[in-house]
Amino acid sequence: MTLDARLQSRGSLRFTPAGVPALDFELAHESMQVEAGSERRVACELAAVALGPVATKIADIAPGAQIRCTGFLARRYRTGITVALHVNEFDLKSETKEGN
Repeated sequence: MTLDARLQSRGSLRFTPAGVPALDFELAHESMQVEAGSERRVACELAAVALGPVATKIADIAPGAQIRCTGFLARRYRTGITVALHVNEFDLKSETKEGN
């Protein structure tokens, strides 16, 4: 799964019992989508998690940055029903504005 989003917030970099860096963060997505032949504005927030070197790199990014995340959806907690995007890769997106 690939998602373009804004890094809305992030927790502090932590380490698993095995010593692997881990980071919990929130993504905010906004876009125009076509549904039933009409354009529709969509917006949502999504919990996300990164492990290893990806976690370390995202921990250095300031909230508000636009990023493209690639990963998979899984339960946020083992016994819960909410999901989180487990980010395996990401790219910082350019902040240039059209017409400038």
